[in-house]
Amino acid sequence: MKILVETSARHVHITEEQLNILFGEGHQLTKKKDLSQPGQFACEERVKVVGPKGEKGGISILGPVRPAAQVELSMTDARSLGFAAPVRESGCLEGTPGCKLVGPCGEVEIDCGVVVAKRHIHLSTEEAAQFGLTDKQVVSVKVDSDGRSIIFGDVVVRVNPKFAAAMHIDTDESNAGGCSGEVYGEIIVD
Repeated sequence: MKILVETSARHVHITEEQLNILFGEGHQLTKKKDLSQPGQFACEERVKVVGPKGEKGGISILGPVRPAAQVELSMTDARSLGFAAPVRESGCLEGTPGCKLVGPCGEVEIDCGVVVAKRHIHLSTEEAAQFGLTDKQVVSVKVDSDGRSIIFGDVVVRVNPKFAAAMHIDTDESNAGGCSGEVYGEIIVD
């Protein structure tokens, strides 16, 4: 069972209201490129994330707008900015730290939403059936690379009819496994 492994760099999801504050009333996100998940895209717009120990600018926004803000960082980014960011699935924001987001027209404080994204696999309902996997199942994925082969444990399977088959890891994980270019991993059912 092979799966495409993609590196998901640091990024931010924002609400419509936050978009208007950060970029001006009525602003629409500008698509830079489509992402592997249908309907998701990287935007031209970027923000600065301000944490207790510093700030990092040029962080990409992913569209479309969301019902809640979420800042997804690598563990290295989180530590350098002073966040005790927990490893969480997307949307599981209770008890996470907040931060300040700064755009060209304004800034917003979010009460929670800074996370290190839990490594995960996206599968459509049909793909999950083909793989024999179920939503929320936890698996491992072995990635072979030149001198840095690695097995990622604790990989959560996320099933939704709108998903396309891909595993997402952050930049720290990608660097640990020497992942570059088009990478595939072997799903191991524990």
